[in-house]
Parts: sequence; structure tokens; C-alpha cells
Amino acid sequence: MEIEESLSKRLLQVVYLHVLRRTLIPLILVAFCPLVVILVWYTCAELGGSLTSLFALFKANDPVNLVYKIWAPVFFGSIAAWKIVGLFAAFQLLLMKIVPGKRFEGPITPEGNIPVYKANGIASFLITLITFYLCSFKLNLFSPTIIYDNFGAILGGLSLFSFFFCIFLYLKGRFSPSSSDNGITGNIIFDYYWGTELYPRIASWDVKMFTNCRFGMMGWSLILLSYAAKQHQLYGITDGMIVCVSLQLIYIAKFFLWETGYLRSLDIMHDRAGFYICWGCLVWVPSIYTSPALYLVNNPIQLGLPLSLILFTLGLSGIVINYLADHQRQKVRELNGNCKIWGKKPEITHVRYSTEKGEIKNSILLSSGWWGIARHFHYIPEIIGALCWSLPALFNNYMPYLYVSFLAILLMDRAFRDDKRCADKYGKGWDEYSKKVPYKIIPYII
Repeated sequence: MEIEESLSKRLLQVVYLHVLRRTLIPLILVAFCPLVVILVWYTCAELGGSLTSLFALFKANDPVNLVYKIWAPVFFGSIAAWKIVGLFAAFQLLLMKIVPGKRFEGPITPEGNIPVYKANGIASFLITLITFYLCSFKLNLFSPTIIYDNFGAILGGLSLFSFFFCIFLYLKGRFSPSSSDNGITGNIIFDYYWGTELYPRIASWDVKMFTNCRFGMMGWSLILLSYAAKQHQLYGITDGMIVCVSLQLIYIAKFFLWETGYLRSLDIMHDRAGFYICWGCLVWVPSIYTSPALYLVNNPIQLGLPLSLILFTLGLSGIVINYLADHQRQKVRELNGNCKIWGKKPEITHVRYSTEKGEIKNSILLSSGWWGIARHFHYIPEIIGALCWSLPALFNNYMPYLYVSFLAILLMDRAFRDDKRCADKYGKGWDEYSKKVPYKIIPYII
């Protein structure tokens, strides 16, 4: 009897966790993330970035009516916002097609497919920045503050568009997939949230490369420039804004310099093209990732030269170390270990794994250099970089630290997810590697 009760309780726990992970959490995120991005914008633009003021508003008003009053004016976007988004998206799609770049092959998929890209990210990034500068500052086709001035409507329009775009991706993956790497779980909420296709393409454009890299990351850089221009227009540019924006632009440039490496990352290799990735890159990135600079627009802070240099140097060091770590791993894999890491022959672990089709593949895992410190040590300098471009806001409000808090949680979760995925994939080979590098993220702590 006790055994039966124990099994029943265990079964109920499994069912509960399954429902929680596959239905409740995705449903909550789909429902509330759009509200969060609008509230972040509203708090920074209208309430000086004060969460205390936002909570006071909710306390003094009916929450539903307050949300309606905040969201209703921007819910459908605006003509100006749709023009900005449409022209930017069309320009990025054009750059993906016409800017020269080497052919790049992504990692082989579980179904044996190999995604192919054009590696022209850094050139497209420079062209985008130069074009924005020329059109706004030299040709006066639009004000450099245009994004800030229309940002609420941009977020509203993007959120609405992305909701229906993810429905399109769900249907495409079910009925007209681009490759055999597709499928459904039968849970429509989870399938919409997670996606039904690993590498969807529309015509010859890769959807995830566009949403993740060329819209989300590229848009991030222009939003920063518009925020800096707005602060300059209102108060004059401050050294706090200069540090904040400069570090982020360097980080984004690093991203495009390493774009081919990103296309081999967990985001691309494992996460399907659904709400989680595509809505996140189209809406969450422009809103939350830029929030430290958005806060500074109406909260100008002069740091002084010594503090500015300290924050910039620490932030730059974090970004550079993050890049060098990724470069080390990419170099070792490309040269099959026939290179030097920190002046020495790299310490590597040869592992074997089987694909879903039963094919046996070989890979190598680096356990020296930056990768000898911890299995996911490269996340630490990335968090340090984000912290340093948030610290120019000082400590008057929590809002400018929303992004670095989110990033820390995201990367910690990703480290544990990636560890589990690698353990399942490599088996005993991963156990051997983990003995050489025993810590996941921070030596002697995690």
C-alpha cells in the first residue's frame, strides 16, 4: 500500500512538473512579457526610471485600467513606428543578400542537415552604423532621436507583429517545413512558445539569423545611438552615457565579429524558432537590453574621468576576455587541436556521440586556457561587461540593473541546460572532461 501511494505521488509530481514546464510557464511568459516591455519603456520615459513610482501608480489605480491607459496608445504602433520598423527590416534583409561574405556551414543537425549562411555580419554592422549617421546627421532625412521619440509605438507594433509572426512560424513548421528538423509535441501552447522548426527559411533568408542577429542585435546598436542623441538634445551628453553606449557598441561589434561562432551556439543549435527565440529577439532585446541607456536619457549622470575610465576599462576587459574565450574554443575545433593555447599545446578530450539517425561522430572538448578555469567561465566576463555599462546609472533606482539581472539568470540557466545536454550527448566522454574541469561557472563555488 505504501509503495502504491509513493508511486502515485511520484506520478503526480511528474505530471505536475510536465504541465508546469510545458504549459503554465510558456503561457505566463507569452501573456506577460509584452506587458513587461511596455512597462519598462513607460517607467523610463515617463516616471524617471523609478519602479517605486510605478508601484505607487498601481497601488493608487485599478491595475487593469492603468495597464489599458499605458498600453492602449501604443498597442497598434503608429504610422511612423511601422515605417521605421519596415524600412529597417527591409534594409537588413537587403544587406544579408547583397553584402559579400564567405559561405559558412553551421553544425550538422540531429536529422543530418547542415545549415548554410553568408558570413557578412561585421560588414553589415559597419554599413548600418554609417548609413544611420549619414542619413540623420549629414543628409537630415530624419532626426537621430527618431527611435527614442517613437519607441513606445515601436515596441507596441513589434510585439503585435511578432505575436502573429510566431503563429506563422508555428504553422510553417507543421505544414511547410524548410527541413526535416521539425515536429510538434501535441501541446499547442508549448509548440507555439518553443517552435516547430529548428532552421526555418523564408525564400533564401534564414529566419533565426535575421531575427537574432540582424534585427535584434543590429537594432540594439541604433537604439543606443538614438538614446545618446536624445540625451544630448535635452541635457547635453554625459560621460555616464558615453561609457554606457560605448561598451555596448563594442560588445555588439564583438558579436558580429564572432557571428559565425554564435551560429554554432546553443541558441541556434538547440532552440527552435518560436516565441521564446523570435519574439525575444524582435521585442525583448530592443526593450530590455537597451534599458540602462534608456534610463540614462532622462537621468543624466556625470561620473568624472577617473570613475569613467575604471568602468570602461573593466567593461572592455570583460568583453575582450569573453571574445578570447570563444575564439580559443573555435580555433581548437577548427584546427583539431593542432595549435597553441596560452603558449602551450591545448589539453583536449576526444569524445564520441551518436546522432538521432545512429551515425557516430567525433568531437573535441578544450580543457585548458580560459576553458580550464570552468566549463562555462566565459559567462562571467560577459556579466561583468553588462554590469559595467549599467553602473554609470549609479544606485538611485533598480531599473538600469534589470538587464544585467536578467542576463545573470539567463546565463546561469543556460550553463546548467548546456551541461545536461552535453552529458546526455557525450556520455562517459563528458564525465571524463568534467573531471578535468570540475566547476561549471565559478571555480570553487559553482
